[in-house]
Amino acid sequence: MKAEISPKAHKRASRMLHNIYDRSTLEKILEAEDFARKTLSFYRYVKIDNPEFFRDKLYREWFSLRVLGRVYIAHEGINAQVSVPEHNYSKFLESLESRAELRGMRINRAVQDDKKSFLKLKLKVRPKLVNDGLQDDSYDVTNVGTHLSPEEFNSAMELPETIVVDMRNHYESEVGHFENAVLPEADTFREELPQVLDLLKGKENQKVLLYCTGGIRCEKASAFLRHHGFNDVNQLYGGIIYYAHDIQQKRLKTRFKGKNFVFDERLGEKISEEVISHCHQCENLSDNHVNCANNQCHLLFIQCESCKQRYQGCCSEECMKYNSLSEEEKLANPFKKSGFHHSRLRPVLQQRSGS
Repeated sequence: MKAEISPKAHKRASRMLHNIYDRSTLEKILEAEDFARKTLSFYRYVKIDNPEFFRDKLYREWFSLRVLGRVYIAHEGINAQVSVPEHNYSKFLESLESRAELRGMRINRAVQDDKKSFLKLKLKVRPKLVNDGLQDDSYDVTNVGTHLSPEEFNSAMELPETIVVDMRNHYESEVGHFENAVLPEADTFREELPQVLDLLKGKENQKVLLYCTGGIRCEKASAFLRHHGFNDVNQLYGGIIYYAHDIQQKRLKTRFKGKNFVFDERLGEKISEEVISHCHQCENLSDNHVNCANNQCHLLFIQCESCKQRYQGCCSEECMKYNSLSEEEKLANPFKKSGFHHSRLRPVLQQRSGS
């Protein structure tokens, strides 16, 4: 039986300004849709005087258009990844254009549209769009590097002594990155900025090329490096998402190897056919990120199909055994982490799985 949103429930959800359904219901509602969706991302650093009011107005408009996704709003701007019904796409653009803060904004289209990229609409007000861990007045965030088109970025990579730096987290670059890029071992963006500064020490006069998923992290990273004396800082316009579209349309050679990690239900988009990462459990080639099927763990890790079957979607035998318990048994025996680092980064899974 198909799940549908009744007019009464739709009105109540719109009034409450947040999702009111559980995951199972959301999946059924999405599966019942008989229309295609576009997966989009965009950001802009712009002054928003009242982020809470701005957020509530956007939620009502976008909820009525059946928009799904994750949107962050702050005094300094907006950062959004959304899924928009094709038949409401023009109305969604009208919603953007009706606001001076969002008018004329560049929009990135996903490499692979998928109805299942998002299950619900979530708009949050945050202190910052990207958490850099720095004081707002510690450097000029508007003094950014030179924006390069994908073709210009490819050409710049060929120049001698050029340094290419991946401004994403370790679990993102693990499954895909540009050739010969510097790949910081960072868990978060705020950890990455000082790491990059240390890695590039003494190279202030060399050409630096920065890239990230959609461009927003490079805006702050380029300003940060310029503040610290780097003279030739450049960033990939539109990030990996725009790069993948542009090289495909222009039939250019891709310099990106592997998969682009994305922060939605898909967890990745193929940019090239190479698989450059390995299963965290058996070390066979795999670029499939999953969350541990034990919701009390939910660790993000890379798992091949063979290990998925062996461990029933879990990251370890410990989690697999716990997941097989009845709900009553789980309540009587709360899950314990056994001291392992509960993170999405670099899990030492073989020791935990007994393999």
